[in-house]
Amino acid sequence: MLARRVEDDQIRDLARRELGFSGLRPGQGEAVCAVVAGRDVLVVLPTGSGKSAIYQLAGALLGGVTVVVSPLIALQRDQVSFIGDRLGGAAELNSMMTDHQRADVLNALKTGAVRFVFVAPEQLANAETRGALAAVCPRLVVVDEAHCITSWGHDFRPEYLRLSEFIEALGGPGVLALTATASPPIRREIVERLRLRDPLEVVRGFFRPNIHLSVSTAPDLAAVREGLLDAATKANGTGLVYVATQVESEELVAELGERGCQAAAYHAGLHAAERAVVHERFLATEPIVVVATTAFGMGIDAPHVRFVLHADPPESLDAYYQEFGRAGRDGQSAWARLFHRTADPGARRFFAGTAEASAAELQLVAEEVHKAGQLDLQILAQRLEVFPTRLTILVDLLKQCGAVEAGGDGTVTWRSGTPSPRAAAASAVAAQEAYRAAERTRTEMMRHYLETSSCRWRSVLAYFGQPVEEDCGRCDRCDAGGSASQGAGPTDLGFALGSRVRHGEWGEGQVIAFEADTMTVLFDEGGYRTLSVALVAANGLLEAV
Repeated sequence: MLARRVEDDQIRDLARRELGFSGLRPGQGEAVCAVVAGRDVLVVLPTGSGKSAIYQLAGALLGGVTVVVSPLIALQRDQVSFIGDRLGGAAELNSMMTDHQRADVLNALKTGAVRFVFVAPEQLANAETRGALAAVCPRLVVVDEAHCITSWGHDFRPEYLRLSEFIEALGGPGVLALTATASPPIRREIVERLRLRDPLEVVRGFFRPNIHLSVSTAPDLAAVREGLLDAATKANGTGLVYVATQVESEELVAELGERGCQAAAYHAGLHAAERAVVHERFLATEPIVVVATTAFGMGIDAPHVRFVLHADPPESLDAYYQEFGRAGRDGQSAWARLFHRTADPGARRFFAGTAEASAAELQLVAEEVHKAGQLDLQILAQRLEVFPTRLTILVDLLKQCGAVEAGGDGTVTWRSGTPSPRAAAASAVAAQEAYRAAERTRTEMMRHYLETSSCRWRSVLAYFGQPVEEDCGRCDRCDAGGSASQGAGPTDLGFALGSRVRHGEWGEGQVIAFEADTMTVLFDEGGYRTLSVALVAANGLLEAV
């Protein structure tokens, strides 16, 4: 890609002229400059901080075609509508379109009538679409909601696993990955799976000082339900209540209605027209409580949400941050409360990914590819009678351990010099188990957030690799004056907050938190580990790097 230098003044002028912005937000200018200069970029900015403007401005400055990979048709349509005729125009390519509509869009790209095209990841598996996009030589590929590429993330989408091959098949354009929430393990995996080349990582503050955090603990489900209903009924303004199941959503709406509260359910079991009505009511100014499953997720842009309640803990702080972050996007005061039972501080679900891959099914895939040398994924799926999304995950595991290579044309190739299919499957299983062992530590961090006696915002920021020493003054622990001091820390152990350390079993990591008698380290490979300060000191478990 031909690189050139742009200045912040040029970016600000374009943003003012084309998008009506009065100025740039933190991180936007830096990211746009890097993209235009030819670097791959990973951007992690909180919800509502202007990530879309980065690719709009960068794409306009680069010229040519920008391909935006976006997971939801609703998100695509919102962006196409926003861009309109500005910045060279935008269009979408998705499964809801007729052949005639697709042909019109592809022709518009070819003639230069459209500069931005929005596609779902599965569209890139279509040979015709991929060929048409490759023919226009895109200057930039944008991966929106990039956390979907990793099973560490809370919205794992198997279709994202093949994006690196598809991007290469498009001629290797620049890549811009965007997400609103990505802890260090997720950021690392995004970089690896997308094969970003010496990427610039633009990560800006996760602290949302206008959102007050709290946790309510109850002895049983009945008490949790009563507390939740009471909080939602007494709250002012529009709010979100997240629940685990569709049945629970409907039940809570009925009970809120009996208490005179305007409420509506939102979940995947509703017809599209019903979901659209709820969405419209949610965006209106009249206060409403939407009781939703995580189907009410990405792309929700309502700045006036005053509160977010959770009937049970999400699977990770990544998911929780994303969900409670939908409150207070207008910068005004908002609050988030998480309910849980004393006897069951577990999470909504332990893993965001799919079921564990067995050695037997991995070996079957490996044997078929080894025997043929190269196979089309669709043919392989038919032979093994495996769903394509499941096969994508199995092939990815074999790819990660170096047994196979995947191409952007939908083929998978056995790598010469690779051990037997049995050995490759065993290696993939071992890597998967190590990965999952580290992944389980995320659940422990969710439990830690629930049970901590320290500032809750400090726990959240530490999880995202931004450890701070000051209490927030915006959580229930700080309100009660009971936030624990940092306790034994740099003075006693010789390790400062944020310093790098090494453990004999878990390798290198970063010290992200000190509390009264514990310290938490985020290890590069071993995940999050909370250690006894006394044992670390007595046994020399850590050494400075």
